[in-house]
Amino acid sequence: MIDAWFYDIPPITRTYMTLCFATTSACALDLVSPLSLYFNARAICMKFQLWRLATTFLFFGPFGLDFLFHMFFLVRYARLLEEGSFRMRSADFLYMLLLGATLMLCIAPFINIQFLGSSLTFMMVYIWARRNDSVRMSFLGLFQFTAPYLPWVLLAFSVLLGNSPVVDVIGIGVGHIYYFLEDIYPLMPASGRQRILKTPRVLEVLCNLAFNHGHGRGFEYRFVPDDAGGEPRELGGGVGDEEEE
Repeated sequence: MIDAWFYDIPPITRTYMTLCFATTSACALDLVSPLSLYFNARAICMKFQLWRLATTFLFFGPFGLDFLFHMFFLVRYARLLEEGSFRMRSADFLYMLLLGATLMLCIAPFINIQFLGSSLTFMMVYIWARRNDSVRMSFLGLFQFTAPYLPWVLLAFSVLLGNSPVVDVIGIGVGHIYYFLEDIYPLMPASGRQRILKTPRVLEVLCNLAFNHGHGRGFEYRFVPDDAGGEPRELGGGVGDEEEE
């Protein structure tokens, strides 16, 4: 059952989730210290600890409710994007993540934030919400709203719980930059209908080899409407748990 669930997750989302679990497991077993994983510009530049550029996106804290909460959000919205607007476009989805991560790494030296995984997750929430603007949602049954307001509702709820808004705001900002350049700018007359964020051919080839013609079990995409209207989705269980009716 777990095996079927695991392989039912699209490849990029599945790989990211696996790396997060592997990183957290290594820390739980004292094989790796979280101090060697967080973003540290001095260690990266002076000591060439380049792995920190990746591990800052892979550690969400020790195993516990907070970790499961972050994994739920990461897997849910990464999967919705990969099975929706990025369906059969694994390279484009991976390129979006790489671009977002790069922008966050450029911002990180100027703010006091060690791990950027939550910001990357929030970026995906923002992009999904903007691309599904007719989806209706509700928060704890208290009020209803459409999907584009989801990041702001989650941001407000996080602040009410006493958390810093910096992590969420970074995700919203980077997500908006990607959404504008990819979805809005190509429609403007000045763009000449040209996409700025065209995925490099080498990334397309690598993803094709890894996910479509690689070894192991293949993945069959299930079509998920990108703009599914209908009944409201409930945000229950605290923060952002959606249930399709």
